[in-house]
Amino acid sequence: MKDIKKAKLFLFDLDGTIYHDGELIGDAKITLELIRKKGGQIVYLTNNSSATKGAYIDKLSSIGILDKKDIIYSSLDCAVDFYNQNRKGKKVYALATSKVKDFLIKSGVILVDEENAEQADIVLLTFDKELNYQKIVKANKLLVMGKEYISTHPDFVCPTKDISIPDAGSFIEMFKASSGRTPDLILGKPYPYMSNFLVEGLKVSREQTVMLGDRLYTDIAFGVNANLITALVLSGETTLEQYNASEVKANLVLKDINELQKLI
Repeated sequence: MKDIKKAKLFLFDLDGTIYHDGELIGDAKITLELIRKKGGQIVYLTNNSSATKGAYIDKLSSIGILDKKDIIYSSLDCAVDFYNQNRKGKKVYALATSKVKDFLIKSGVILVDEENAEQADIVLLTFDKELNYQKIVKANKLLVMGKEYISTHPDFVCPTKDISIPDAGSFIEMFKASSGRTPDLILGKPYPYMSNFLVEGLKVSREQTVMLGDRLYTDIAFGVNANLITALVLSGETTLEQYNASEVKANLVLKDINELQKLI
């Protein structure tokens, strides 16, 4: 039986789990500090690929929850790790913001621009908040041409305080309708790549790793697929009614992460 008391590695989703629009959920700061005091390693694990690690460092520092020993790992970081280990030297047409493109280039990814897009070997779809029709048309042509198609993550929406906004999963559905293609590879939750890079890299057993998040089809499914301890929090997207009706089940269901204070 999986026991959260034995957990050494805590993987936290961000939006809907730690905060809403940068506003911490309850006593999240106290909860995180308690985990550190008990020797736990905290990883902020997000599918959001619209921002670089530097932006997350600034954001998490500004709300007072980033410790020097904490790790930030996103589907964008996973895409870079995957590229450098498995696609090194390949040319990439990236649907990404300008800052994300700069990050990719600095990380060793060979990017091609719109004028040279047809030279690309790979179309990389991120959560591009600067997406426009010109980019859509160019990417669609490359997909129809049969270029390898990789997406950082499959989330349909990004939760915000007022209303959720379209995310990469919605873009995937758009390109499916226009090109007939779905990604050849999706790197973020619920797929195993992020857990492989993290769990193996940090040398912590899966039985001592817990995934905490608010989404069944990404966070909890990721934990199940990676054979981790799973904890669903009801502070974000998933309601208790939705959970009860779902085939995806967590080891624990919590009101929010602050219930960990009684469990670890």
